[in-house]
Amino acid sequence: MKHVVVGGTGRIGSQVVQKLAAAGHEAVPAAPSTGVDVITGEGLEEVLAGADVVTNVANSPTFGEASLDFFRTSMDNLLAAGEHAGVKHQVVLSIVGVDKVPQLDYYRAKARQEQMVKWGPTPYSILRATQFFEFIDSVLSWTADGNTVRLPGTRLQPMAAADVVDAVVEVATRAPLQGIRNIAGPEVFALDELGRITLAAQHDDRLVVTDESAGMFAAVPDDALLASPDTPLAGTHYRDWLHNRSRAEAG
Repeated sequence: MKHVVVGGTGRIGSQVVQKLAAAGHEAVPAAPSTGVDVITGEGLEEVLAGADVVTNVANSPTFGEASLDFFRTSMDNLLAAGEHAGVKHQVVLSIVGVDKVPQLDYYRAKARQEQMVKWGPTPYSILRATQFFEFIDSVLSWTADGNTVRLPGTRLQPMAAADVVDAVVEVATRAPLQGIRNIAGPEVFALDELGRITLAAQHDDRLVVTDESAGMFAAVPDDALLASPDTPLAGTHYRDWLHNRSRAEAG
């Protein structure tokens, strides 16, 4: 089968391309660096020619209000071009709880993206994943000030990007779900606790201060980003992932 991976040169997409190719599929990355622009539509007709599956893991360049335009325009173009090319399956990577946080522009934009693929002309699958381990360093940087990092106690259930990749490949190589599948990490953490665990593993002596108004995740209500009890759990634990990353960085 021919798989086109939109965002196929990024953290998730590049690994999806590799895994699909290793399984014997024709896997083609679609990104600005490969001559494909999902906003202008440049290169879409060419890359989608003969494609069976489009897997969309592209990310907006901003978490702000502009993300609404990014996902709306990109999905309009992908759905129209996919229909014209005879694509049989549209796959979208989304976020667990994305429809429960309308206060955040980015989450509202991803929820709109889900609606567009549901209402679109092609059979679809939506895979919702929880936050990535690899994203935690960025979260800490948003509210860092000198020797202090301010974080709310928002509860998260993060998972390794590699486990997300495996789930994306599984969904993309099966029949369309015509619905949503969730996947989550094996442990639940308060974000401030996650910050302390992360800094300790990095031998970083900055102090994490609990501040329920700090950063993007302060707007998340209750346990909105936690998976339901029946959600399949990925196998990689955060402390193990941190340990393995530290060993890899050490050489």
